[in-house]
Amino acid sequence: MDGSNPGSDHTPTRMAPPPDAEPGTAKPGAVEPRAGDPPTAAVPSTAAVKVENLIVRYGDKIAVDRLSLSAFSGQVLALLGPNGAGKTSTVETLEGYRRADGGHVRVLGLDPARDHAELRSRIGVMLQRGGVYPTMSPLQALRLFAGYYKDPAEPEALLDLVSLSGVARTPWRRLSGGEQQRLSLALALVGKPQVAFLDEPTAGVDPEGRLTIRRVIEELRERGVCVVVTTHELAEAEKVADEVVIVTRGRVRARGAPGTLATSVPARIRFDASPAIDLAGLAAACGTTLSAVREERPGEYVLDAAPSASLVAAVATWLDANGIALGSIRASSASLEEAYLEIVQQADHGANHGADDGANDGAAEAADNRAGEGAGS
Repeated sequence: MDGSNPGSDHTPTRMAPPPDAEPGTAKPGAVEPRAGDPPTAAVPSTAAVKVENLIVRYGDKIAVDRLSLSAFSGQVLALLGPNGAGKTSTVETLEGYRRADGGHVRVLGLDPARDHAELRSRIGVMLQRGGVYPTMSPLQALRLFAGYYKDPAEPEALLDLVSLSGVARTPWRRLSGGEQQRLSLALALVGKPQVAFLDEPTAGVDPEGRLTIRRVIEELRERGVCVVVTTHELAEAEKVADEVVIVTRGRVRARGAPGTLATSVPARIRFDASPAIDLAGLAAACGTTLSAVREERPGEYVLDAAPSASLVAAVATWLDANGIALGSIRASSASLEEAYLEIVQQADHGANHGADDGANDGAAEAADNRAGEGAGS
């Protein structure tokens, strides 16, 4: 996931099937509307996943530093952050494979460490790699895993769901990387989980496979499953997530709907032209400062200014007057990727300059308190 575990002595072994042959008894989760959500968001007020001030340490190293977040039934939460941000440690704590060193963690109202035997039949865990014998076929793996549950999903139906029926009897080692990923997803769903933890679900998956995985995640949402996705693929997170939580250095730096986070970065004008144009001259013609114009890559330019017809015309006119061919020009809203990069860079800048992150933590905790108001644990 994110490489936040610094030593193998602290890294637990995680397997996709539950470690015991006798599953726990599934319990229905509470379903109530959550105050403050948009009308289209059918989510309960009791969080399926709730983390308050989580601390995880490895010796003297703090991997997770007072992190708080909530996720609800029928919601897809994307946990984003660079390698070493603390995502893996957080999710392993939620799954019950690691004990918290501080804070409060509940999944479906249960303590993942103390109530692990009861919880594991109610959650699904998708690993990024491994968990299947090389000579085992998808159908054999699903039938094996189904034996761990009292009321499993039909293996054949799962193969159809993830578009693997055509390779049902092909050994795992002969599957493509994308097919192996889709099988890992199916294995995470065989127990009909109420909470699904998906680790890099689209890594190495071709475009067609990505569409399949998005469709599966959408179906889980519609069935009221709480889905927690950890990924580095921001474009995928933007497509599937209802809420995004950005973590760096073990702390929450921002959270919100993908579109909301994207709007925190101003819209810009982008254009393609010859490399190394006179940026100072262009800035003067557009009535802006030199710092607002930059060449991101050779021949690819960004003008940090509120897009308008007159400003687009000014760029095109200046290029024409200077005999510079215009490849394309567009006014674009920021993407989740741009917002993510800016948030991470700001967090790193603050850390490098010894900035106090208490305000960020306070804002994050307040947001969690608002989102999970009335939540049981």
